[in-house]
This record gives sequence, C-alpha cells and structure tokens, in this order.
Amino acid sequence: MLTRVIALLQTRRVFVAILALGLFAMAARNVTDPDVWWHLRTGQLILQNHGLFHTDPYSFTRFGAPWIDHEWLSQLLIFGVYELANWGGLIVLFGVVIAAAFMVAFFRSAGRPYIAGVITLLSAFASASSWGVRPQMLTLLLTSVLLLMLERSYKRPGLLWLAVPLMLLWVNLHAGYALGIALIILFLLGDALDVAFGVEDFARKGNSARAARFRTLILIIVACAAVVVLNPYGTAMYAYPLATLRSQAMQSYIGEWASPDFHQLKYLPVLAMIMATLVLPSLSPRRVNPRELLLLLVATYAALRSVRHIPIYTLIAIPILSALVDAWMQQRAVAKTSKTQTPTTPAKAFFNALLLAGFTIFLLVRVHFVTNHQTEMEAKDFPAAAVSFIAAHHAPPPMLNHYNWGGYFIWKLYPDYRVYVDGRADLYGDAFMNNLAAVYYLKGDAWQREFARWRIRTVALPPDAPLTTALRALPDWETIYSDKQAVVLTRKDH
Repeated sequence: MLTRVIALLQTRRVFVAILALGLFAMAARNVTDPDVWWHLRTGQLILQNHGLFHTDPYSFTRFGAPWIDHEWLSQLLIFGVYELANWGGLIVLFGVVIAAAFMVAFFRSAGRPYIAGVITLLSAFASASSWGVRPQMLTLLLTSVLLLMLERSYKRPGLLWLAVPLMLLWVNLHAGYALGIALIILFLLGDALDVAFGVEDFARKGNSARAARFRTLILIIVACAAVVVLNPYGTAMYAYPLATLRSQAMQSYIGEWASPDFHQLKYLPVLAMIMATLVLPSLSPRRVNPRELLLLLVATYAALRSVRHIPIYTLIAIPILSALVDAWMQQRAVAKTSKTQTPTTPAKAFFNALLLAGFTIFLLVRVHFVTNHQTEMEAKDFPAAAVSFIAAHHAPPPMLNHYNWGGYFIWKLYPDYRVYVDGRADLYGDAFMNNLAAVYYLKGDAWQREFARWRIRTVALPPDAPLTTALRALPDWETIYSDKQAVVLTRKDH
C-alpha cells in the first residue's frame, strides 16, 4: 500500500496535478462578463416556456426582429448550474472548462513536462483577459479537444470520425463551431503541404495510407458541414459566423474584437509567444513542419486581428513552442534530465503530498473567497444601486441604457423594462451600433433624432458619458439618481 502511495506521489505526477490546480485557480474568478446576465435570463425563459427564441423579446428598438440565439444550449447549461449551485457553481464549472482546455494542450505537447508546463502557464497568462463565465469558453475547450483528436488521428485514424458528433454538440452550444470546421480544413491543407515538401513522418506513409487520410478528412469536412443544420435555426447558422466576423461596428466598438494593444501589460505574454515562434525555429534543431507553420500563421493573424482569438492561438502554439524549446535545451545540454522517472523516496513523497495538499487548500480558499465576493464585484462592475432605484421608483420607460449594462437590465428589470441596447451586437447591426456611438458621443443631432424616434423618457448612463453631461445641462431633464457608477435622468413632464 505504501509503495503504491509513493508511486502516485512521483514528482512528475505532482507537477502535473499542481499545474492543473494552478490553471483552475487562475480561471476561478468573479463573474463580470456583461453578457452573462442575458444568458441567464434566456436560459431561464427557455426552461420556463419550453421553447426557444426566434425573435427578440428584450429590446424596444429591435423587438420582434429575427434573432439567432446560437448559444441556446450554453444558456440552458449556465442557468441550470446557477439554479443548482448559484454563482459558486458557475465559477467552478467554467474554471474547470478553462483549465481542461489548457491541460489538453499540455498533454498534446511532446518532450519534458516541465517545459510544456511553463509554456502552458505563459499561454494562460496570454489569454486570461478573455476568460470568464461565457459560452465562448466552451468553444475553447472543444477546440482543444478537436486539436487533440486531429493530431492523434495520424496513429489512430478512427478518431477523426468523433469530429462529427463533436460538431453537432458544438453548433448548438456556440457559433464557434465554424472554427472547428476551419481547423479540419487547415489540417487537410497542411497534410498536402507536408506531402509536397516531403516531411518525413507523413511522406514515409504509403500512397494508399495518405490517400485514405485525405479521403477521410474530406468526408469529415462534408459530414461536419452537413450536421450544422441540426440546430433550431437550420441553414441560417451557416452564414451567422461569417456575418459576425465581417461586422465593422463590432471591430470598432467592442474591445475584445479589436487588435491587441501591446502597450498594455496584459498583452505582453502573447507578444512574447509570437516573438518566440519567430526566433526559436532558427535556434532549435527541431523543425516546424509545413502543417504546423500553416496553423501558426493563420492563428497568429487571427490573434493580431482580434483579442478574442488569442486563446485559440495559444492552444495551437503550446505544443509547437514546447517541442522547439525542448529540442533547443537538449542540444545545448542545459537540461540533461533523463526521461525515466527518478525513484521517489518516502521523504520526497511526503514533501510532494504536503505541497499538493497546500495547493489544494489554497485553491479551496480562493474559490470560497471569490464566491463570497461575487455580490461585491457585481456592485462594482454593474449599476446595482441604480437598478434598485429604477425598480423601486418606477422610472418612466422607454429608457436609454449604456451598452454594457443592457444584459444586466434584462436580468434585473425585464419584463417591466425593455432595453435600448445590450450585448447582442449581431442583432442590432452595424448601422444601429454606429448610430449608438453618435448618440453617446453627441455627434451632430443624432441624439435628438434618436430620442424623438423612440420617445426616450429615462436615461441610465455612466457619470462621465458625454450624453450625461449634455442632458444634465438641459432644463427639460432632471437627475433623479446619481452615484459614482451611474446617473439616471428623466424628461420633465410639461
């Protein structure tokens, strides 16, 4: 029995366990995503009404307009977990999802685990700003799983067919399914490049084996594309991801769709990763094959174009960087660690057990702390006091609200109030989003026209919003509530 316990507490295994716990500790954070609120409400109403939404129920500006709720299954999951375990359950669930995505990338990495572990942690820091309780994290995990299946399929071709049921689940969880199909296509093109350039591992296979793989990949792509229609919105889901990517307003006004600003400290880890992929191939004896280069180039472009794509870039880069660093270090004899595990003594096993126990206790304390401070963080990031005032004093609708607060108002005030706008930028469209910016920043007479069009009677905005300042100076408007976070103004009755 003691021998078995000592074997379980080998240093390498403890390192992997601590890496997983560390990733979970990083990912277990307060719920601050502005969209989580309308996800909760939608999941609640789907369960309550036993039906899905096909038109907008939440806004007065787009009420009844066609709405593709591509995250419906994720919303059921989010609300179901919230009902069962409140915020703590959501924090733990998405902490596990995010940690699992990066642990799968870690296990895809060849060579010594300590090198892969360091690269994985760097990647986690690079993408952490995009983490949260949001359906996009499910796409992150499914992407990581798909990459594992595609890479392992060179030795186990049958794994490729698992992509089809994976795609069926994915298309109902999040529109990021398109990324999955794109990755399979990139692997097909990458394999063709490997053959063209005579890459050893793939070129060594016989013509029949290579042809069989190409045929299978083409069939998988067709099958995955075919199951996309098996969702509540049918063929509309084919065009939805492309329409989102082409939206100029989303690129202009939504921070995570913009390019990373490398003047900000939080983007330095991803810059370090990109620089490493440029420098390491010239230093390491390990060569990047054409398929890997293709994946890296596409993922790097996506990450530089949009912050939202940085986590996907890191999942692709982790195994490649790990292999390059491992080969470079072996060449320079910086680390001569044998690949065979050094026998663990009882004393070392005891120390490892203490280390693992200490880290587990820290993790439990952190989750408890984060969960207990959720209400405090909600009040910090969202206008909780202003919402309570609006509900209690029945501020007259229609109400113009801040973009980031729309989801919160849907959760707290719907159906008594419908919102002017919320985080579903795809529903509102580029023209509306451009007009919203013109109203908020007082460009021309846009705000007067918008107020007249919708007969706005109440406004809820941050104190420093240009529109807030302008309305406070007008005799027709009065401030009925104000704090450091929000100002509520109403039009005076004449």
